Amino acid sequence: MKLASARIALLALPLALNLAACKKSDDTATGTASESAATLPNVPAPAGKAWADVVSKTADGGYVMGNPDAAIKVIEFGSLTCPHCGEFAEKGFPKLRESYIASGRVSLEFRNFVRDPFDTTMAMLTQCGTPDTFYALTEQVYSNQKDLFAKLQPAATAIQSGSTPPDKLFTVLADKGGLIDFFGARGIARDQALACLAKTDAAKTLAANTQSWEDKYNISGTPTFLVNGKNVDVATWEQLEPILQRAGAR
Repeated sequence: MKLASARIALLALPLALNLAACKKSDDTATGTASESAATLPNVPAPAGKAWADVVSKTADGGYVMGNPDAAIKVIEFGSLTCPHCGEFAEKGFPKLRESYIASGRVSLEFRNFVRDPFDTTMAMLTQCGTPDTFYALTEQVYSNQKDLFAKLQPAATAIQSGSTPPDKLFTVLADKGGLIDFFGARGIARDQALACLAKTDAAKTLAANTQSWEDKYNISGTPTFLVNGKNVDVATWEQLEPILQRAGAR
């Protein structure tokens, strides 16, 4: 389905039907082959800050961490209900942040690529705070993914009957799936969360962005990475790091 409205309709599907869309690249994939660029110099962070503390929201709906003028710009299209995205968050993101983003040579822009109603609900909640809280909340979702899935599965019955009004869909899922309490323990108060979840336009924007990115960048699953605007067709840190090094981040 190509229209954003069609994707919104898919939000009524249960979580289990969509996990297969999570991408796991072949272990032999290495990304775009190219000669190594010269090693890039480190770029000092603003006084009193580390580059990992510099986060801003982009006009494209993503969140950039690091030097906004970094020579190597990485965009990650990630789904919060994708186990392989969770694997990258565990194994790759800390090294990316501490060794590459910290140098000022690499920035990371995370874009929520929503694939199901729970994904959309959690994306709305990770974006419910300030840009400074986005990555911390996203990390918390990934590190607690298994427990969240166990609580969210029963919540699917609350929407499958079709009786839930569209403007209440995400609130019902969050409440019955334990997400209100989960995010409440991490700084997003209940009233704040409910206000964010009531903004159905935000859900429509997430869905429309996902459809647009899928078409524009030929995204077949998550995670997908762009390096300086090009889809490098890898999905793991072991595959992505050599690409960054060849680009001069070493």
